[in-house]
Parts: sequence; C-alpha cells; structure tokens
Amino acid sequence: MDAPMYEYDCDAYFTLIWNELNFLRNLVDKCTGCIRNHTFPVEDDEFCSADLCFTGVSCIGLPDGSQPHCGLCPIGYDGDGRHCSKRNPCVTDPCFTGVRCKMVDTYPYFSCGQCPSGYEGNGINCSQADTCSLKPCFDGVSCRWAPKVPHYECGECPPGFEGNGKYCTKNACLLKPCYPRVNCLKKNIDPFFSCGECPVGKAGNGILCGRDSDLDGYPDEELQCTDAGCARDNCVLVPNSGQEDIDANGIGDVCQKDVDFDGLDNEKDNCPHVANPWQEDGDRDKIGDRCDNCPKVSNTAQLDMDGDGIGDSCDEDADGDGFVNNIDNCMWVSNKKQDDIDKDGVGDPCDNCPKIWNKNQADSDGDGVGDVCDTEQDSDEDGVQDDIDNCRELANADQLDSDGDGFGDACDNDKDNDGITDETDNCLLIENADQEDVNKNGVGDVCEEDFDGDSIVDWKDNCPRNGQITQSDFRNFQTVALDPHGASQDDPHWEIRNLGAEIFQKFNSDPGLAVGQDRLEGVDFEGTFHVASAGASWLDDDFVGFVFGYVNNRKFYVASWKRYEQSYWESEPFSAHATSGILLKLVNSKTGPGVRLRNSLWNDANIESQTKLLWQDSKKEGWKFDTAYRWKLLHRPAIGLIRFRLYQGTRLVADSGNILNYSIKGGRLGVYCFSQELITWSNLAYRCEDKIPGDIYNEIQTKISRRQLNKVTVGEEYW
Repeated sequence: MDAPMYEYDCDAYFTLIWNELNFLRNLVDKCTGCIRNHTFPVEDDEFCSADLCFTGVSCIGLPDGSQPHCGLCPIGYDGDGRHCSKRNPCVTDPCFTGVRCKMVDTYPYFSCGQCPSGYEGNGINCSQADTCSLKPCFDGVSCRWAPKVPHYECGECPPGFEGNGKYCTKNACLLKPCYPRVNCLKKNIDPFFSCGECPVGKAGNGILCGRDSDLDGYPDEELQCTDAGCARDNCVLVPNSGQEDIDANGIGDVCQKDVDFDGLDNEKDNCPHVANPWQEDGDRDKIGDRCDNCPKVSNTAQLDMDGDGIGDSCDEDADGDGFVNNIDNCMWVSNKKQDDIDKDGVGDPCDNCPKIWNKNQADSDGDGVGDVCDTEQDSDEDGVQDDIDNCRELANADQLDSDGDGFGDACDNDKDNDGITDETDNCLLIENADQEDVNKNGVGDVCEEDFDGDSIVDWKDNCPRNGQITQSDFRNFQTVALDPHGASQDDPHWEIRNLGAEIFQKFNSDPGLAVGQDRLEGVDFEGTFHVASAGASWLDDDFVGFVFGYVNNRKFYVASWKRYEQSYWESEPFSAHATSGILLKLVNSKTGPGVRLRNSLWNDANIESQTKLLWQDSKKEGWKFDTAYRWKLLHRPAIGLIRFRLYQGTRLVADSGNILNYSIKGGRLGVYCFSQELITWSNLAYRCEDKIPGDIYNEIQTKISRRQLNKVTVGEEYW
C-alpha cells in the first residue's frame, strides 16, 4: 500500500527534512513487532472497513496472512496509528537559547518568541545586534558588543581624560604634570590642572621644584619657568617669604647687615629700614624716631588701625571714622553712627556686652565677651556661648553664616537662602534660583570655579568653601600676654611682614601669643621658624612655637620647642623644669594669664587645672640657631585628630603620630614664644580642610568609632 501523501511548503523544505528525521527516529522507537502482535477487537476482515485508524492513517492488510494494522501516525504526531496525539516539538529546543517556544496548530507546529535583548533574528536563529553602529562611546574610544544591557562596552578614555568610556572629561592630572608627590587639582580651564605646593624642603610652581634651604617658599636657584614661585631666593639661608629688598640690589634685606647704610647692623638698629645713625628715640620705646609712627608717645607695637601712618597711640582719630578719640564711643572701631544700645558709653561695634551696661569692658578670658555677660554656657562645646552661637546644638567654632540669616551654615539647610534646599542645590553658597548648569556636570554655572563666591578661584583659595577667608593673613592679629604683670621680661614685640604671611619677634620676652582673627575648624597649618644668632644679646635657648584651636587666653593647643634643658628662674608659685625638644600641650587654665600659667607653660609635666601634655618627642632634640625648620599640623576636631610633623630641609625631624583629643572643636591660629628673641615665623599658611589624607585614615580607622568615621571623608592624597 502506498504511503500517504502530504503537501509541503517549499519555504519549509529544510525544516521538513528535520521533521522527517524525527519521524524515522520515532519509527524505530515504536517497535514494529509490538504492533504486529497487537490484538484488535474486531475480526480481520472487518478491521479496515471499521475505519479504526487515526484520521489520515492508512489501514494495512498484509498479504502473508498477518493481522491487518494501522500505518504510522502523521508527521508531528505520536501513537500506534489508531490512537495518535500531537507531538510537542518544543521538547527538542528548536528555538535560540533563551527564546520561548510554544506549540501551534500549523506546520511546523511550534512558534519561537523574539530574540533575547542584544540579539536580532527570527527566534530560531539569532545573532548579536550591531549595538556599536550608533557610536555610543566617546570619540576615539573603542566599542564592542556585550551580553548585558546596553549590550556594548566602551574602552578606556583617551590619555588625559577620565570617565567610563562613554562619557569622558578632560583631566590633565592623569598625565602626571606635577612634580613627584605634589598634589594635582583638575580644572575646567586651560591648562586644565594646577599643582599644589612643592614637597617640604623644595620650592617652585609645583611643576618644577628646586631646593629651598631656608624653607621660605623660594628656590635657591632660579627655575626655568615663568609662573610665580620660580624666581631665585634673594636670601638663600634666611627665611624672607616677602623677598623685601629696599635698595633693589637683588639681595634681600634680611641678608644685608646694614640695609639702610647708616653704619649700624639691622639687629641693633632701632630703625633698620630708615637711616638714623644717631639712633634718636625720644619716647624710649625701642623704635627710632625716624621710623616711629608716634615718636613722642611710647608704642612699641606700632599699631595703626586706620592705616594713615599715624600710630593709634597718638592719632586723634585712631579708627578714622570722623570722631576724635575723646568723644568717640568706639575709639578703635569705626562706627560713624555712634550706636550704643545699653548707654554705657561704649559703642555697640566695640562693646563686648552690647546689651548690658559694662563701661569697664572687663574680659578676663579674652574671648571677646565681657565678664558681665559671659555665661560660659556652651551646649555644643564649640567655644561659643549659647546666647551668641548661631548653631547652639551643633558645634561650629567658625560660626560661618554664608547668607547672613543668623543661622550658621552647619545647621542651615539652605545656606545661600535661594529657596532651594542644600540636598538639591547645585550651588550651596551662592544664590542661583535658576540652577543653570550649561555643561550638565551637576555644578551650577555661578559657582563652577568659585564655590564660595569670594572672587578667588577655588584652586587658589585657601578656604574654597568659606567666603569669609580668602588667604592666610595675620595682619589683623591680637596680642596675648600670658604673664601680663610679670616684671622680669618685656612682652613680645611683633612685626608683621609679607601681607600677614610672616611675623618677626625681636625681644627676649615673657610668654606671649600673636593670634590671627580667622576662626577655623578642620585645618592644615604650616610655617617656617628660624632663630637668628647675629645681633642677639646673648645666645639664648628658650621656647619657640605656635598655637592652634585658640578659643580664649585660657584654652588653646600649643606646640613649643626648647633648645636646652633648664629650670625656670622664677620658682613661685612652683618650680618648673623643661627639657630640650618638642612637645604638644593642651592649655585649659582655670586662672588664665599669670604666674601659674607662665610656669605651667615652662614645665614639661602636666599641671592640674592648667596644662596637659599630649605628646613629647622622645629624641628631645633641640633647635639650632640660624637654621630653618618647617612644621606641618593637621587638626580635625570632628574626630579629635591632631598630627604634627617637623622638617629641617627634607629631613623629618619629628612626627607626633596620630593624637586623639576632643577638648577643642576649633578656633584661631597664631605663634608663640617664651624668653626667646630674634624669631622669624615665615611663609605661614593655613587651609580649611575636612578630608583625612588616605595614609592617616588607614592608621586611625581601627582606633576610632564607626560613628566618628562617618563624619569624615577620605582624600586621595597622602600627608
């Protein structure tokens, strides 16, 4: 009997072949012998006439007398010919991997879904889509197909760029243009980078750095560059960060024995920059008449509040506000309206208790708050009492208030008062309600290069997030006499140079401070100090140093360095002994300036209710005359971290390691001396900084709590 005939779709020819192969496989599986032995329920001669086979299946009667039977089930079906059921073609996985298969009633009895994401085809055959054809990567960056969405991968950004390959931004720092170990800062304007300071012991523009023997920021030899910082030092061995040269002879004034050519060496000349061979000094204030801004009134400090060339001590209108001193209710502070709320005769701008009558202006701790209104209530312990603190519950020693709304930035959720909360504001400190951001980098256009809006670009700004501080400046300093009534020595005489970046102290004096006005929290503070031997009355061996976290004259941190071991000559109220070397102390004095604090500062050991020793260098190496030393200090009050290093040239002289002390949340900076003359603090610099350098973070992360670690961010640079 002929096999049944089926019509085939020409387009499915190859699929038919595949199905026929399946048919043959099924044929073998059915075991023909079993079919022959099948017992049918009807007589042989009635079998085929009973039409018992599946529709379309032939009934076969064999000539050899064997039992008749049904032929094979149609293609796509399984069974014995009499009973046939539709075969499930999906069990053979005819579709592309991952594509859904389902049975259908028409040939070839299955249907495949769409190709997987990233592929194209008919579901049976799928190939990788050409996802790179639209050039999704940054110009010049390679592209290749990838199995994950978006089904392409971009190569690395070109040299000098950073990003994910799809988006690349120029970062010249990747080309390492700066001197080794100098930090590089990315910029958005040509040349798209700026370099930080040269390593300690070297000076230059950060790209080129040369040896700097006196650590004043100028290289010993001129470097081959045009930027600032490359000019040769006009006084190689004596720090002079201002490079003063009155006679313009190329030799710095501090390197000339007699700058004014009057026959007297500078150190002995009471007017070193003005010729006065006879050394006239009518008021005996140790300032010669030729350069004394008050030649008839003793005023060693030479203060001149209004800058008119006439010293405050003899200026009829010291503050230059149009009111002569004897009728001016604020003699030292300009106040043209003469406001005086409490009617105590002291004008509001200079009244340390403007709302409470206190004509004598007594302020025993020197914190600027008069004793009659000094409550000492300080809930957040930031050194600012509650009734004048602009963030009472959150420490903010700097009291920064960028928008002047009376709420400190630390507790103000709209610091620029532009109606957009800080969480979404793209310029936190500059008002920009339109949030315009042309380059779509998440930083508003108005603060792109100047975050705090102080007109100093961020890479030049020592405090880029504090518009009240634009440069390191000690010109408007406060003198603090720590033994104001002592008679054995004079108080220090401070001379400010180089626009407030250098200080000179001339006399052998009682302990004293020169403190700047800027209040800082997290800070990096560095400077160079140098003690001259030439011109000294005798080669002394006492204290030089600096202060940080200055809250008032009773509370501050001090770093001091003694040349030789020595006991203090004033044995009352107690004996004090100092060894040579460097130490860091916390001053937290109940008595304030006076003999107890004086002796406590001289003494190495802790003195109850006065000072606490935080660290002392075990080497106890003393300083040397005519030698420049550079210190670096890191203070992060948020986690109580203090770190101090001292260098002579490139040599590390001392390292305090990481000190944890939570006593002071921030404050002012200054310099310190005790019984030592001819000290220069040069190239003074401070920067607002909250980040923790990577190497220091690695050292401290196991020593402080997770809660404290969450308060800081980690910088990439190493300290």
